[in-house]
Amino acid sequence: MSRIGKLPIQIPAGVTITVDSGAANKVVVQGPKGTLEQFITPNVKVTQENGEIAVTRNDDSKPAKSEHGLMRALINNMVVGVTKGFEKKLEVSGVGFRVNGSGQNLEMSLGFSHPVKYVAPAGVNIATDKMNITVSGISKQQVGQTAAEIRALKKPEPYKGKGIKYADETILRKSGKTGK
Repeated sequence: MSRIGKLPIQIPAGVTITVDSGAANKVVVQGPKGTLEQFITPNVKVTQENGEIAVTRNDDSKPAKSEHGLMRALINNMVVGVTKGFEKKLEVSGVGFRVNGSGQNLEMSLGFSHPVKYVAPAGVNIATDKMNITVSGISKQQVGQTAAEIRALKKPEPYKGKGIKYADETILRKSGKTGK
């Protein structure tokens, strides 16, 4: 039995979950911050009872075992997303680097000959504070993907550490040339 998959998901107050096991075979989670929906694989069954969501697998086949914990984690992330939301913090470091913008648009000077503009997808907000970027939204996947795309615009380099990095990321620094 999956250690993650067997844990029930508590439904907080203000959140409504609709399980459609018919032709659509999806779960819809509505909360104070918005609405998310996720398809359910045919190997997994989702039931709602007594203010809890339980995820069970239909058999002990390898695909069913692998999808059991995945479906539970995705549904739990949707519940957390519509109640609290998710956020990723990025730090920009480098001489002459600048960041400004808010909402969906971000404009950065990253040492290139042109300013770099980034437009976030719908449902993701971007806020800047000096050299810090905060990406927030209700979908964990979208927030993580947006943060990864922003970081990919100028990855941190190992010699001086210049570039865009996650706030909790440590950059392994290399020593430069030693000379003779």
